[in-house]
Amino acid sequence: MIDFLVENLLLLPFLFPAYLVLEWVEAHAGDALEQKLGRVSHLGPLFGAFAGVVPQCGFSAAAASLYAGGVVSLGTLIAVFLSTSDELIPILLAESRVSTLFLTKLIVAKVVFAVLAGFLVNAFLYAIGRRGPSPHVGELCAHSRCSCAERKGILVPALIHTVEIFVFLLVVSGVLHVVLEHFGGEDALAGFVLNRPIVGELLSGLLGLVPNCAASAACAKLYAAGGMSAGALMASSLTGAGVGLLVLFRSHRHQLQNVAILASVYAFGVLFGCLYDFLF
Repeated sequence: MIDFLVENLLLLPFLFPAYLVLEWVEAHAGDALEQKLGRVSHLGPLFGAFAGVVPQCGFSAAAASLYAGGVVSLGTLIAVFLSTSDELIPILLAESRVSTLFLTKLIVAKVVFAVLAGFLVNAFLYAIGRRGPSPHVGELCAHSRCSCAERKGILVPALIHTVEIFVFLLVVSGVLHVVLEHFGGEDALAGFVLNRPIVGELLSGLLGLVPNCAASAACAKLYAAGGMSAGALMASSLTGAGVGLLVLFRSHRHQLQNVAILASVYAFGVLFGCLYDFLF
């Protein structure tokens, strides 16, 4: 239970700065700012992939909030989600049966796949006439009914949003934690056999979507024990965006788009997992 609380508290250093940025953008929104964001968005997937690969899931939560406020592009969000791996990398580091060379290849491949997917998404949106990021923090506030527009400055509104999302994650993650513990936690998840081609990637991709470090731990143990192929591990690590998807569904009001984003993350995870198995 203490570990669960610490995991959620570690999100605060990522969430609060993200909402400070959102409130600053809202206060300075204008055509010039939108044009600058549009230019920066072209390289967003590259920066997002490198930021997301750092072993934590706080940046995926921050990226989801920034996307909901129209500050980063969809390609950048996808890149962050795919490069994030929750607690998988530290757990693999602790496994003596996993070589440093394999771990290095896994991390490099994750970044490459995340950048590729992010640029593909942005290119597709550009081809169908969708512009780059367009700040709409007011829409985010209307969705959460926080009455931020009535307050002066950016500190208090940012704090309100941070607390709101933190409480939401605490409740949802708490329920999920209790459910997983009831059914055996990591040991129950580790009961899957995921070393079959394609089927392993399909199932591992679903396992990675579980917003809990128990899923990461189970995947690491499965791979080390030979119960999961390298491609299946890649698939689970690509879809394992931590609490990022939870924040997206809470803060972004267009739920059909959220479902499409989730499906895209899963599809990219399975596809690149199969590709990784084929290449390596």
